[in-house]
Amino acid sequence: MKDTQGRQVTGRVRWRKFAVLAVPGFAVTGALAVALAQGALAASFAVSGQEFKVSAKTMTGEGFAQYGGLDYNLRNGEDHPFPVAVTALKKAKINGLCQSVVTHIPIVGTFSLNISAGNDPNKPVEAKDLVLDVTQLEGDAEFDNIEIGRDASTLDKGPVTAQGMQDLFAQQADKVTIKDVKQVAYATTAAKFKLSGLSLKLHAGKSECF
Repeated sequence: MKDTQGRQVTGRVRWRKFAVLAVPGFAVTGALAVALAQGALAASFAVSGQEFKVSAKTMTGEGFAQYGGLDYNLRNGEDHPFPVAVTALKKAKINGLCQSVVTHIPIVGTFSLNISAGNDPNKPVEAKDLVLDVTQLEGDAEFDNIEIGRDASTLDKGPVTAQGMQDLFAQQADKVTIKDVKQVAYATTAAKFKLSGLSLKLHAGKSECF
């Protein structure tokens, strides 16, 4: 199969359909203890336990990998792991980025922190070795040379550290383009993150990207 520019495309799926396929890989909570023993944590730090939302008009990337992983929330001095879908890109460009997090502060009330960047089509957000720990991701995705169902421990197209546990479901591709991105995440890490046209605003009440 070839795309509109005559390039060979070995896989093209809608993101919502892929989410259904990926569930067996990252929803097996019985492996949590084993994953912790092997150090198979998605984020390299304890997450706040508070989710945030991210949307974008388009996200294009080179060196794509996705697999099941674990984040952990530190409560009462103990680690509490929970499963996430790890999405990793060697290089990424994002147009129309919006990030929002809603926090409730006792007595004071509810506040929202909103960050936007990359609204100029000629100045997108740029990232290197971008890793997203998500529990929900929607959009229309197109892949170049995709491999679906690969063993997570053998991934080699994404960032060097982007590998999961042996025998777990994963996919990878040379390139990916996702339009109308909507995701719910617990952590984002990157070796470099360039936010062109950064805007940060604090709002009283609930104000989210979607």
